[in-house]
Amino acid sequence: MTSADSMSKPMPRTVLVVDDERDNNDVLSSLVQARGLDPIQVFSGAQAIAAVAERKPDLILLDLTLPDMDGFELCDRLKRSRETNLIPIVMVTSAADARHRASGVRVGANGYLSKPFTPAQLYEIMDEALAWHEEHQKRGTTGEIHFDIRSELNFLAQANDMLADLFAHTPLTERQIKDLKQAIMEMGGNAIEWGHRKNADLVLRITYRIDPKAVTLIIQDEGPGFNPRQLPHAASEEDPIGHIEIRNELGLREGGFGIMLARGMVDKFHYNTRGNIVTMIKYYDTPPHQ
Repeated sequence: MTSADSMSKPMPRTVLVVDDERDNNDVLSSLVQARGLDPIQVFSGAQAIAAVAERKPDLILLDLTLPDMDGFELCDRLKRSRETNLIPIVMVTSAADARHRASGVRVGANGYLSKPFTPAQLYEIMDEALAWHEEHQKRGTTGEIHFDIRSELNFLAQANDMLADLFAHTPLTERQIKDLKQAIMEMGGNAIEWGHRKNADLVLRITYRIDPKAVTLIIQDEGPGFNPRQLPHAASEEDPIGHIEIRNELGLREGGFGIMLARGMVDKFHYNTRGNIVTMIKYYDTPPHQ
């Protein structure tokens, strides 16, 4: 092979293998190498963080049980950083119950593989995670994503955490991201409580749309809708506390501030005519004249 051929040959992609059990780490690394990828072996969360900063791996295979931190904490930390958010993470663990899988989704894991597994299963989930990264690199953060979830607050919170990971790749500040997360919980919670009357079988749709100037969030419920201009039991900017007495008379819980709070956290806020779809827009820079 000539030196020119050597220089033109692409470098193999790297996979960070994070597992404190030496035998497990070696097995995973051997499988990674057999796939034509270069493994990087580390055995703790601290080592993983250092390796990510130094080597910028193309993929991370992450065990949940580490000596200094659990895998959920490490995944959450990497996914919330603008520098490492796009590195796909596959959790490889003996914990196979739904609770652990839901926790993995919540902190932004791209895949979840339960032990024992076959090489084919490992390669399939690795390929899916790498394909996700390539597609994201190709399209950037421009586009539209839909989350269809059950009408339960824990599912709403999980979707919200995944959206926050996407926000990290926009010019939004940490404060703006926090505000958008709260706006989603307020409006999603309203849709679950009032639109769906807490019927968990109804589907709540959250649409995340991003363009070069703004983030648009759309929350749609399957309820009959309402007139947002006729809500005597909800706070308004003109009279932020007058609704409290009405809520007491109706026997409603304390609250009613959700719409007013969410409206103040975005640049544009409006309901559709039916009242079952709310659209919120946050501009990165100065919003255009309305």
